[in-house]
Amino acid sequence: MGFLEVLYIIVPIALAYSAPLIIAALGGIFSERSGVVNIALEGLMVMGAFSGIVSALTLSKMGLGAASPWIAMLIAIVVGAVFSLFLAIPAILFRADQTVLGVAINMLAVGLAIFLVRAFYGKGQTDSIPNRISKENVPFLSDIPVLKMFFANVYYTSYIAIALAFVAWYVIFKTPFGLRLRSVGEHPMAADTMGINVTKMRFIGVMISGGFGGLAGAVYATSISLNFSVTTILGQGFLAIAAMIFGKWNPLGAMGAALFFGFAQAISIIGQQLPLLDQIPQVYLLIAPYLLTILALAGVVGRADAPKAVGVPYIKGKR
Repeated sequence: MGFLEVLYIIVPIALAYSAPLIIAALGGIFSERSGVVNIALEGLMVMGAFSGIVSALTLSKMGLGAASPWIAMLIAIVVGAVFSLFLAIPAILFRADQTVLGVAINMLAVGLAIFLVRAFYGKGQTDSIPNRISKENVPFLSDIPVLKMFFANVYYTSYIAIALAFVAWYVIFKTPFGLRLRSVGEHPMAADTMGINVTKMRFIGVMISGGFGGLAGAVYATSISLNFSVTTILGQGFLAIAAMIFGKWNPLGAMGAALFFGFAQAISIIGQQLPLLDQIPQVYLLIAPYLLTILALAGVVGRADAPKAVGVPYIKGKR
């Protein structure tokens, strides 16, 4: 098996696993750019995966067919945005500890989702969805040698995730809304002095984060896992947080980091089928993405400065 043949196998899988990481990392950036720490991405992805699968199953029974997973993603966005209020209200209005809230939301999401699955289906996991996000070949581009690794046998959700990264970069750094969002995360008192509603902007940032987190979970569930159980989202949210930090709170940097982590996950999944890697025990391949994450954050990323006011509750009038 030649080097190109190996890439033809790895790249589509890496793009598939990168998509939910990119989307969730973008959500984390919106929240933390507004000044609210969001380590609840794991929980938001869990709720997105749960609502995405349940919605897709229900819509399929209603006869919507191939459209059901796409509509389910829209529902997951709404569910994620609403669920993020469990973080926004205590953190912004009542100045609760944001890290503790994030841990609590992660635990709450898993428990609530499994409870509802048992209530709806009488077992610990849902059925598999009959209509999944399918792999596609991009016309013309999938026929070009070498380039076809990026355009053949790929989920369209991967392209959507990459496009969202560029849109998020433009919104955050090139629009008045982005300027206001960044100002409340860097110096909320100065922003308040200029007439910006700090509370409102932080709520918007957290709810956008929730929407992205819900979408990320639904993308993973409807394209990769195809059902929902307690192990559907297992560490993906934390990898997204690592991608956000690795990318230094920049959407394009986070996208690059997520693609790197997606590549590591692809290696862990199909490593046993590849030359040289087939001699490595499976358990080492499975821990590779998380080991690479630690090494990247500890030794490669260098100094990553978070927004100055992130995690600091804003008290109007306090210096």
